[in-house]
Amino acid sequence: MRLALNQRVAILLHGGIEGKSGKTGLSLLRYSEAPIVAVIDRECGGKSLTELTGIKRNVPIVSSFMEAMKFQPQVLVIGIAPKGGTLPDDYWHEIKDALKSGMSIVNGLHTPLASIPELRSLLVKPEQVIWDVRKEPANIGIAKALARSLNCRRVLTVGTDMSVGKMSTSLELHHASRLKGWRSKFLATGQTGLMLEGDGVPLDAIRVDYAAGAVEAMVLRYGKNYDILHIEGQGSLLHPASTATLPLIRGSQPTQMVLVHRAGQTEVMEGVQIPPLTDVIAMYEIVARGAGAFANVPVVAISLNTSTLDEVTAKEEIIKVEDKTGLPCTDVVRFGANKLLDAVMRN
Repeated sequence: MRLALNQRVAILLHGGIEGKSGKTGLSLLRYSEAPIVAVIDRECGGKSLTELTGIKRNVPIVSSFMEAMKFQPQVLVIGIAPKGGTLPDDYWHEIKDALKSGMSIVNGLHTPLASIPELRSLLVKPEQVIWDVRKEPANIGIAKALARSLNCRRVLTVGTDMSVGKMSTSLELHHASRLKGWRSKFLATGQTGLMLEGDGVPLDAIRVDYAAGAVEAMVLRYGKNYDILHIEGQGSLLHPASTATLPLIRGSQPTQMVLVHRAGQTEVMEGVQIPPLTDVIAMYEIVARGAGAFANVPVVAISLNTSTLDEVTAKEEIIKVEDKTGLPCTDVVRFGANKLLDAVMRN
């Protein structure tokens, strides 16, 4: 299942355009081919999406669900990704209004909606659905490091923090790979990637004992049919609350890693500093090879998120990172992914 391409979509994104919780909605606006007709954010109603975000898409921002109804949306996507993944209390009435209006709901949060009787009772059309994206797949097992037997390249994005641009980096690398004629596949591991791609695994919804196994099964399913797999990274080994990064490394058995970092960020939270990037690179490489239990896995490039910088400063920061790490670096959203893809293919 994926976000339908033949149904008009509204994104519920209160506080997400200018805040830190809007990555799902903003990523859909940047990458989804679905007809998005409205963004709902009470803090930004009437403003320009492009001026606020740099996303070159002519979608109106409205302040409420009722304002969005004039665009006749058929699907309401919950576009925020708050810490903990729980639904804010002030979203419930708009979700209920959407269901009463005959709209389907796409829910990427941990709070399940499809099993709530009150919400199901509001469905008024046979084609209406409530899609809880974060749902553990059936028939998963434990990992056995089988992905290392594949001949394809397996490129995993890893980060210095959560929400720094790992999915965007994987998507941009995937698109660049296809333009160069490679048989490429983007493997989604989070709710937004699943909405975009239609298949993958919602990694943070899977019991931890089976997380690496679910990743391994996904990689094995596609690895024999593609030249290169771009595996969406999750979390960070530096973040105290992150549980998804190690299962991704073990399950995918990557052949290369790309480190993703937000320019200027020095800590993941108060009291938890981000070490020098050279140390972070060394950490990921040591963990990936498991002290010799597995093959060496190099970090081959740096994807730098410069979204808060002007273009001149962004280019200066990219050069600084290259000088400090000795690795190719760019902002893939701003300047394209070819430099990083070339580094992947050289290794």
